[in-house]
Amino acid sequence: MNIQSVGKKLFVLDTNVLMHDPTSIFRFQEHNVFIPMVVLEELDHAKKGISDVSRNVRQVSRFLDELIRDADQKTINEGLPLSRVEHSPTGELELDGRLFFQTRQLSHLLPADLPGQIADNSILSIVLALGKEYPGVKVILVSKDINMRIKAAALQISAEDYHNDQTIEDIDLLYSGSMALEPDFWEQHGSKMESWQENNHTYYRLRGPHVAEWFPNQFLYMEDESGFEAIVKSCDGETAVLQLASDFRTKHHSIWGVCAKNREQNFALNALLDPNVDFVTLLGSAGTGKTLLALAAGLSLTMERKAFLEIIMTRETMPVGQDIGFLPGSEEEKMAPWMGALMDNLELLGSRSGSNEWEQGASQNMLMNRVKIRSLNFMRGRTFLNRYLIIDEAQNLTPKQMKTLITRAGPGTKIICIGNLAQIDTPYLTATSSGLTYVVDRFKSWENSAHITLRRGERSRLADYASDNL
Repeated sequence: MNIQSVGKKLFVLDTNVLMHDPTSIFRFQEHNVFIPMVVLEELDHAKKGISDVSRNVRQVSRFLDELIRDADQKTINEGLPLSRVEHSPTGELELDGRLFFQTRQLSHLLPADLPGQIADNSILSIVLALGKEYPGVKVILVSKDINMRIKAAALQISAEDYHNDQTIEDIDLLYSGSMALEPDFWEQHGSKMESWQENNHTYYRLRGPHVAEWFPNQFLYMEDESGFEAIVKSCDGETAVLQLASDFRTKHHSIWGVCAKNREQNFALNALLDPNVDFVTLLGSAGTGKTLLALAAGLSLTMERKAFLEIIMTRETMPVGQDIGFLPGSEEEKMAPWMGALMDNLELLGSRSGSNEWEQGASQNMLMNRVKIRSLNFMRGRTFLNRYLIIDEAQNLTPKQMKTLITRAGPGTKIICIGNLAQIDTPYLTATSSGLTYVVDRFKSWENSAHITLRRGERSRLADYASDNL
């Protein structure tokens, strides 16, 4: 094997890395990749089924088949080229790593309590053997399995998590959608300011050093007594146009009976009701009002302004505890147990539409006729026209699933993604690799999208205390 390339590392991939990201073999830039035979065996056992993991395994097999199709035994022994050209700010960079398969027996004695028959331990044995056979090469095990990395550390093997699926390095760096302006902001930007009114909105055109840091539909505010709150409608270089945010904190300006209780909720309603915003993401912990605000805005736009035909709500059916098994009934009846948040908020919104029990019941039935519950499993191939689509618990979706859902949007459709990155139930997904984090980061520069992170809980003092202290 031509593994001892100067300056290159050798990454040994665990099975779960390939199951998680089929393109992972191409993600190690100029370094070499090694796939043990036991990994190919595990992939073969997992290829059947209709789950995302099975689909990923089949895609890995296709990639490997394309790479090995015209290769002879000598080429396989010397490594299959993974060369490609990558464009970077400094110019084009040619990445010429190679893919190696295990073509012969590699043995190394493991401790007695680590039998080689177990797949994980066989991989560890191969990593040890490679390190012994090629002492000048840094051999690194890449695995999504924490216990595998712990065992590797115990055997003094270099092991790393697979980081290429992470949108950002630290979740604290995720775009929040709002920013507080400095106290001297107007001193630096007020001298060249232009202002005008249009369609009952006040606009400002500003020039200054901080403008280049803003994103479209970002929310800006002053923390002083002025109460200044604005939305970045456009930004180009050092010039930006701001629109004063509408205030939905009073009953006279409530949305379907719902008033904003804090600054972030007011920003959220501004984004949800803006006809020029097609995609909205709402992040926040439990009790911050994400679902209630999205539903109230959806009902107002659908029932009062007739902007949409109906509201569609869907979510990933990932249980918190043990699964209760198969559910009877139609698609909506099967989804009903997963839609408790929807029913609770609809009951609250319906109760505000009537003064007595009969009127509230009639309002509840009317609202349910305009709200449809759909399963994620049947979204592929669909196109939603003039719909208000709410994706609840979006933190449990992968970037690929998120792309599948968002590309269902037809003309006139608005998509709202709601989630809490602290409550991810999907295996192998973290706050930095969640599909919700992915879309927040990728859409922040698009002029027809908006994002806001809700920080204050408004459910109850009990829920707030539990969220902070448990």
